[in-house]
Amino acid sequence: MSGLVWFRTDLRHLDHPALHAAAEQGSVTAVFLVSPAQWQAHDEAPVKVDFWLRNLAELGKVLEAMGIPLLVRTADTWEQAPQVLLDLAREVEAQHLYFNDEYGLNEAARDEAVVKAFDAAGFATHRYLDQTLFAPGTVLTKSGGYFKVFGQFKKTCLARLETGLPKLLPAPGKRQKAARRSDELPTRIDGFPEPTVEVRQLWPAGEQAALQRLKTFIRDDLDDYHQARDIPSEPGTSQLSAYLNAGVLSPRQCLQAAVEANGGRLSGGSQGAATWITELLWREFYRHVLVGYPWVSRHQPFNRELAALPWRDDPDGLAAWQQGRTGIPIIDAAMRQLQQTGWMHNRMRMLTAMFLCKNLLIDWREGERWFMRHLIDGDLASNNGGWQWSASTGTDSVPYFRVFNPQTQALKIDARGDYVRTWVPELAELKGKAVHTPGARYLAPLVDLGESRQRALAAYRGMAKRRDTKKPD
Repeated sequence: MSGLVWFRTDLRHLDHPALHAAAEQGSVTAVFLVSPAQWQAHDEAPVKVDFWLRNLAELGKVLEAMGIPLLVRTADTWEQAPQVLLDLAREVEAQHLYFNDEYGLNEAARDEAVVKAFDAAGFATHRYLDQTLFAPGTVLTKSGGYFKVFGQFKKTCLARLETGLPKLLPAPGKRQKAARRSDELPTRIDGFPEPTVEVRQLWPAGEQAALQRLKTFIRDDLDDYHQARDIPSEPGTSQLSAYLNAGVLSPRQCLQAAVEANGGRLSGGSQGAATWITELLWREFYRHVLVGYPWVSRHQPFNRELAALPWRDDPDGLAAWQQGRTGIPIIDAAMRQLQQTGWMHNRMRMLTAMFLCKNLLIDWREGERWFMRHLIDGDLASNNGGWQWSASTGTDSVPYFRVFNPQTQALKIDARGDYVRTWVPELAELKGKAVHTPGARYLAPLVDLGESRQRALAAYRGMAKRRDTKKPD
């Protein structure tokens, strides 16, 4: 029996459910679809597309050594995917298509269309859980709904994980030499500029690089993670998000490594390990939210009562935020880090998001789009969840009246000023915390932090009053 394995954002051979299942049944051919128009419509960052292609090349070498050819086809938009895959299945005489599930409205529609097309043609499809520890729809409240509060979701997940961790799947065994060779894999896609050599060096491709980064983090940084993760100038975070997003690592591999390092415990033990496991569950939570509350995939606030928030139309302010010239050094440092490396420290993602939504009162969707267009780890579920958390429109959000003061935060998380000096070189001569209050030596702040906070509170209170005074139908 011959199977076609459709790789998407799961660019690995270890712990790969679809590949493992196909290899157990017979001969295997692998395929990856290049979809430039779809990627542009989804605001996929050039640095992320480049990362996909580099990891695809590494995967191709591994599969070739295993006797599995990797073919590449173009489906410019996902509407073309069913026919492209069906034509290929006929070409390679594969009766079965195997793939791992992805989440999001467009992804779900694509996959359902593929299944329908294959069924109509008399071909079989096989789908597997991969991106999450639990299938969305299987972790529900007592009333049968999707969770809206992370703490309750986490408690439920941990209770289930205590009964046993998901098992890791081994690599398929080496096969007889394939009858056909792999296609020449693309190294660049029109419309997606290549990043610099320096950026590529920050994010080496391939499973071995990802596993080594996981091993190093677990060995050197896991125990201190709960504290070091808040210091943007220190390498205290795992920096594994790009590999998880591209599927070069699985969440099961990360969870098992953390639990093993924590003496077999999911909670308790090392506070750093427990905190990182919680972060893995935040990633899980936002994927379940994406499925349970699909309107968040349609650029709508989770809390639909806040859909009419009076956001300001401020193109100049938005551009200043995007380019890292707000006049607030810690904000500018983070936005420049994003531009130059394709990544931003997680704590800084919260600060920059809240500054845009609350201090500038600019629609969170503008920020969500900008992050997706520049992040190497841009992820629909987590990015949307994080932005809506900061804008106080999402699940389990920060209360609208809680507005981080970036200067106060800077003195806590960048007390020596090292982070700002790294990314705002015009302030490099200022010593210590003086970089956070440079005065006339730097750009004038776009807004007064106190006044802009009050403006935001008034806008949100206005929505609350509208809700409270709205007459029932």
